[in-house]
Amino acid sequence: MKSLSPRNLRNAVVIFLAAGILLLAISGYLRPLLGVIMDPFITTQRWLSERFTAVYDFFTLPRDVTELLQRNALLEDEVSSLQSQVIQLQEQLREADILYSLLDFARARPQDEYIAAAVIGRDPSPFLHYVIIDHGTDDGIRHGMPVVTQQGLVGKIDAVTASAARVQLITDPGSVVNVRLQTQSAEGQISGSVTGEITLEMVAQNISLSSGEILLTSGLGGNFPTDVLVGQVQEVERTENQLFQSASIQPVVDFTAVRAVLVITNFRTINIAPLVPTPVP
Repeated sequence: MKSLSPRNLRNAVVIFLAAGILLLAISGYLRPLLGVIMDPFITTQRWLSERFTAVYDFFTLPRDVTELLQRNALLEDEVSSLQSQVIQLQEQLREADILYSLLDFARARPQDEYIAAAVIGRDPSPFLHYVIIDHGTDDGIRHGMPVVTQQGLVGKIDAVTASAARVQLITDPGSVVNVRLQTQSAEGQISGSVTGEITLEMVAQNISLSSGEILLTSGLGGNFPTDVLVGQVQEVERTENQLFQSASIQPVVDFTAVRAVLVITNFRTINIAPLVPTPVP
């Protein structure tokens, strides 16, 4: 029998050892040993990686932060611009809604001629109730012309210049409007007050006046056209031995929110003062 040479024997031993180590590794028996051997290398690699990342960030982060800050500032400017555009569009939409509403009112009363005007000011006095509009005599506005909105009666032109006019609201203490009850053949007068409250007066005691009654302009007195919505009765006050009853009125127009109005330009006020009998002293 031929014996193995030393070289072949060495190769066989190496192969045998390699196979044994491979089997032990696959079986998991060498995992603790490999962990002990590899842990220093892994730790060293992690340490070097952390130091490299720190050095890289040290030289590159300031530039990145500056770029991010610049981009953030640009984005904030774009957001502010978009917000301004949204506000402008909302404002334009609101104004368009108001104009469409005024147009609907004008179409419902084709017998009248109108000039649309924007409210540009309000009287600062707490005792007077006026608004200023941006149209005047150059646009055909004259003293005494009635002023309305899509909701109803606002007041009348009290003073006018070439490019602006002052409107006396029906809530002003100097305002008096002749009205009629919508559901009854009865008439009365509404007057404003210092506090802005409106009172219905001169309604006969035999009239069944109740809360919720709608008031329209009667046209008496020649200061306002007929059938313009004015307000609604809230609380009725009846006192015995009095010729007339009175009531508080809720106007249909929200005067704090009026932004645009219609001036009825073809209406001419009538001065009936000389025809009213003078009381005998």
